[in-house]
Formats: sequence, C-alpha cells, structure tokens
Amino acid sequence: MKGFDFNKKIAFVTGAGGGMGLNIARDLLAAGARVTLFDAKPAPEGLDEGPGVARYVRGDLTDEPAVARAMAETVEAHGRLDYLVNVAGVLWFDRDRSLVDIDLDVWDRVLAINLKSVVHTVRHAVPAMRRGGGGAMVHFSTIQCLRGDDQPQDAYQASKAGIVALSKSIAIQFAGDRIRSNVIFPGPTLSPMQARWEGKEDVQARVAAHVPLGRLGTTQDMANACLFLLSDAASFITGAGLVVDGGILAAP
Repeated sequence: MKGFDFNKKIAFVTGAGGGMGLNIARDLLAAGARVTLFDAKPAPEGLDEGPGVARYVRGDLTDEPAVARAMAETVEAHGRLDYLVNVAGVLWFDRDRSLVDIDLDVWDRVLAINLKSVVHTVRHAVPAMRRGGGGAMVHFSTIQCLRGDDQPQDAYQASKAGIVALSKSIAIQFAGDRIRSNVIFPGPTLSPMQARWEGKEDVQARVAAHVPLGRLGTTQDMANACLFLLSDAASFITGAGLVVDGGILAAP
C-alpha cells in the first residue's frame, strides 16, 4: 500500500531495547527506515539485518541532555526527523500501588520515566520536524488509564493518562506545522513488561478469557497499529487515541 512507505524515513524510538519498542523499530528497519533506538538496556542482537539503518543509543530518558544529544545526532546524521515513537515506560507491580499507600519517591520516579521523558523527547523532536516540513508522533499509553482498578498501580495509570493529555495538546499546537500526534492504548499484551506471565499458560488463559477476541495481544499487534498511525495512510488523523485491546473496553 502506497501509504505505508517508510523507505529512508528517519525515526526515533524509545523503549526500543525490547518488547513493543523493539518490534516497532524492527518493522521500520525492515521497511527501509533509518532508526535511532533509545533505551537504558543493552542493545539487542540482530539490528544490522536492515535493509534500514539502525543506531542504538543506551541512555536514560529522564536525563534531558542525553535525550537532546541523541536527537541532535540523529538529525545531524540524516538531515531531518520524520517520526517519534514514545514506548518507554515502567510498571512496578511490587512498588506501585494506591495513592494512599505508595512511597512518593516511587511516584515521582514513575512519572519521571513514563511522562516527563515524553516532554524530553517531544521538545527536541518538534524543532527538527518543523524544519523538515512535518512529522508524526505516536505515544504509548494503556487502557488502564481509562478505567479504575481494584488493584491499582496509580503512578502508572496517572502517568499514562498524562501522555494522552500531552498528545492532544501537541496535536493542536503543531498541526499548522504538519506535525501529527496520536496515542495507542494497549490492552493486555505479551511483552517483557508482563514477564510475570511467562511460562504460566494458566494465568495467560485466565487473562485472555476477559478479552472478547479470546487472546492476549502481541507486540506485533501494537507495532501494526503504530506503523499505521505513523504512515501517510493516517495523514488525516491527529489528536486521536487508538484502542488496541481485543474489545475489552467495548465489552459491558
């Protein structure tokens, strides 16, 4: 399809050391894009498989100078920036809990990693996209920020809700610069963030039973949605949220 041409496009993907971020980066690379992968984890194997060009930067997204440097190096190497994908985030089941119980240092750290990091990447991506005549951003939230939970991870949910508000503001602020900004709301997905499910088919089956489509999501499901929103096929979509949850939020 013509709208899905990523050949020689320039992308910056956070949380790209594994899971959804790595899947998205690999799909962009397979489509010929030049991709900067940014993550605190060591570089995964096989990034030189192309046909696109990968550059892996190991760093801390809460360190704005490090983000600014990586973004500047990307633009200097390729002359522009077409896409920003914010996937990085933490979900600390052992520490993130109700706001009445959570250690506020944990609260601050989760919001710094999940939300403030988006401010860091966007504020350095926008000038580059403006100079290049436009671009597209996709930010990952969660369906959990759209509902309550009797076993809450309040810092995670609040940080991911903040991403939604930021994305809408970005979409309107920079629409005149032809910069689009959209959000993906993943449902339960088999990824490193849900390592607690690995090897536990009974647990996976119980979770999948609550999904109308009858299965858990995959990182490929999320990558497919992301590449659509980045692509020219979504050129009239901005300030929107795409729910990718197998029907959970639509169920009674």
